Amino acid sequence: MPVTNVTTDPEALTLTVEAEFPVSASRLWNAFADPRRLERFWGPPGYPATFGEYDLRPGGSARYRMTGPDGENHHAAWTFTTVDAPHSIEVVDSFTDADGKIDAGMPTNRTTMSFEETDGGSRLKVVSRFDSTADLEKLVAMGMVEGFREALSQLDVVLADLRDYALGKGTQVEVLDDQHVRITRAFEAPLHLIWRAHTEPELMKRWLLGPDGWKLTVCEVDNRPGGAYRYFWEPIDGGEGFGFDGETLVFEPERRIVTTERMTGADFPATTNDLSFAEEDGVTLLTLYITYADAVQRDAILATGMTDGMEASYARLEQELVTTG
Repeated sequence: MPVTNVTTDPEALTLTVEAEFPVSASRLWNAFADPRRLERFWGPPGYPATFGEYDLRPGGSARYRMTGPDGENHHAAWTFTTVDAPHSIEVVDSFTDADGKIDAGMPTNRTTMSFEETDGGSRLKVVSRFDSTADLEKLVAMGMVEGFREALSQLDVVLADLRDYALGKGTQVEVLDDQHVRITRAFEAPLHLIWRAHTEPELMKRWLLGPDGWKLTVCEVDNRPGGAYRYFWEPIDGGEGFGFDGETLVFEPERRIVTTERMTGADFPATTNDLSFAEEDGVTLLTLYITYADAVQRDAILATGMTDGMEASYARLEQELVTTG
């Protein structure tokens, strides 16, 4: 966890977050200066940001939305007041409606992001200044502290060289808490090929098979929000099969797919699967953020060997990519 300190000061009307990273301050700066990189961590897991306008200069502005796993959008805007590359960025941060109009009923704050060299790399310091104690308390009550912690916990991956960080390491599983697991897998292939492999049924039937000896006999996909999907696998040599079904909640081409998932006919609650795609230097990283009902369901599903089956499928996908070029 890169966050080292979070402090609220009601007298100074500030919220301060500090985090350290094993990279140069200029690399840290670039993660904030590039909106495509910023999108990968600005927003806690399950609520990634999408930046439209991003005019990084004094007087410039940025507009973004955070899209939850249910497809609901939360809109905000920055007005850049100071841009001192690669040392600091200061913005006026406001909640807005979908058209960019500032929501007068919500607090506005002035936030400074500074990037400092350290002996081991760099330090990020974020200081948000509020107009009143009530504004500070309101945003803290809304989860601003937890949001910062969860958002910045994703920055390590953005700052890392994906070839060193994830390529060749197979399917990696990280238990975040009782209800959440993050799974990552890297491929040496362009994003558009990995995206097609996850959205075109005929391609999915070639690799989404789990361990050897199974075939995907049903692959029905409706990628529109609100659309249903159904998968069913059967043993090649005959026997009892199994399947999953669910609903597509969010579908953002070549970026993100959020679905519900349940084993067909099972009586336990559906999980929410939030799958995102990111490419850097010819390496595409998949990140799957799974939400379970509770720790019991989480442990029961992980104990099935789910991730071993995922890795078998992903290894097969790698081979398909090599074969097809």
